[in-house]
Amino acid sequence: MRKAIFPGTFDPFTKGHHDILKRSITIFDEVVIGIGLNGNKKTMFNVNERIEQIKSVIDGNKKVSVKSYNGLTIDFCNDESANFIVRGVRNTGDFEFEKAIARTNRMLSKIETIFLLTSAKTSFISSSIVRELIFNNGNFKNLVPKTIYEILLKNHLK
Repeated sequence: MRKAIFPGTFDPFTKGHHDILKRSITIFDEVVIGIGLNGNKKTMFNVNERIEQIKSVIDGNKKVSVKSYNGLTIDFCNDESANFIVRGVRNTGDFEFEKAIARTNRMLSKIETIFLLTSAKTSFISSSIVRELIFNNGNFKNLVPKTIYEILLKNHLK
């Protein structure tokens, strides 16, 4: 069985993340969305809110689960018996950053990192941009999946 971890902060989960996820489930038998908890990173949404947001998108898909984890992603991969890490790459900056992490992970384990290029229509989207729009009451409707947009509106975020 080919099992992959799709790690990230997902603060919030964007249409770019969703695009990578949809394409990942055509490659792997199972994909675990791993929300990495990094004490040094201040988030807009707590981990339970992010899990709720992502679950609204995966909508019971049996090939996908969402979990949070502390520590190294490769340790989480080992805990989950996953042999692959999936990463979305928007640009050369992303690639260089991710390449260094992938090489380190490969040096420390047998886990392979698979890079998926983002689609042109989502390549400009980042969680940082979405958070900035939310914080400043900008229109972020077309940057996040519909269910997440509705959750955020329900929670009085505009």
